[in-house]
Amino acid sequence: MSNVNFSDNSMENQIQRKALELGYEKCGIIPVDMMEGYGEKLDERIEKATGSGQFYQGQKRLKNFQEQYPWAKSIIVLTVPYSQYKVPEEISGHIAKAYLFDTRIDEQAEEYQHSQLLENHLKELGLRVETNRKFGVVALRWAAMKAGLGIIRRNNFFYTESGSWIRIEAFLTDQKMELLQQTTLPACPKHCDRCIKACPTTSLCEAYTMNPLSCVSFLTTFGGRDLPNEPMASNFGDWIYGCDICQEVCPMNQGKWKGDKDFPGVMALSPYLTAENILKMDESYYQQNVQPKFFYLSQDELWKWQVDALNFMDNRYQEHFNSSILEACESKYEQVREMADTVCKKHGLT
Repeated sequence: MSNVNFSDNSMENQIQRKALELGYEKCGIIPVDMMEGYGEKLDERIEKATGSGQFYQGQKRLKNFQEQYPWAKSIIVLTVPYSQYKVPEEISGHIAKAYLFDTRIDEQAEEYQHSQLLENHLKELGLRVETNRKFGVVALRWAAMKAGLGIIRRNNFFYTESGSWIRIEAFLTDQKMELLQQTTLPACPKHCDRCIKACPTTSLCEAYTMNPLSCVSFLTTFGGRDLPNEPMASNFGDWIYGCDICQEVCPMNQGKWKGDKDFPGVMALSPYLTAENILKMDESYYQQNVQPKFFYLSQDELWKWQVDALNFMDNRYQEHFNSSILEACESKYEQVREMADTVCKKHGLT
């Protein structure tokens, strides 16, 4: 937990106390000039991950955020865990936890509601604020590290005492403030390479470096568009949407997942997110119930989910999948028909 000075009524401490009252795990505040150095690290990563420049193009807005917000003087950085939530058994290991328990725009989630309350509180304090709940208004991991909230580990994820199962949030403000924390988290063991060895597509090619273009999470969400011809698709294993492997094998995450609380709507939604039911899903249900939660895919990309489901069936083939695969050969989506045909040929289905 953040160090709190209850006798100090400075602006910084008022903000921190309110954040902790609302359930945030940690709160720090840094001047905007502490973001210096992020651009160099971003360029270094692009250079190491061959061909990733186009992917990281969007990160340039984070590198140059002061061009858009010249009034910004400090950044409030917060962390909140999601490890308290139950993972439904039927989709455990198939849908990544960060997407299942995504609080960024889910109005039913108490974390989203608390974020709104905190923003209102900041405005009541007379601050001008700006945030981007979906994708961050600044480089979130870098800001959290500079604020002393935790550390970035070899799998590239940011860790607090709750492990990597946390969400980072940030607000720009127009008042110069500083409230730094100190972390006592130990560094990764010197010779630990479990995350690198476990990465199924070698996207995590070395410590603190990854190629997003070969990441399972990228290829099963907004990145993959041609799985029948994707050479790494056979390495996706059990994953349909996202991937948690490099976090799950990390020794620093052991015992951190609590899983004792229901997340709004997840238990009701989970039966529809099995591979077979994804293939049966109609557009109306997808657009009303699935897409608003898993917003990385658009309203017209149900076909992408169905291609991912077929890829899972290919990787974990069982005979009871046959009827679903054959039905998919008649799909109205060309991409689904192509994938189903590929799976049929591979497993001798007619």
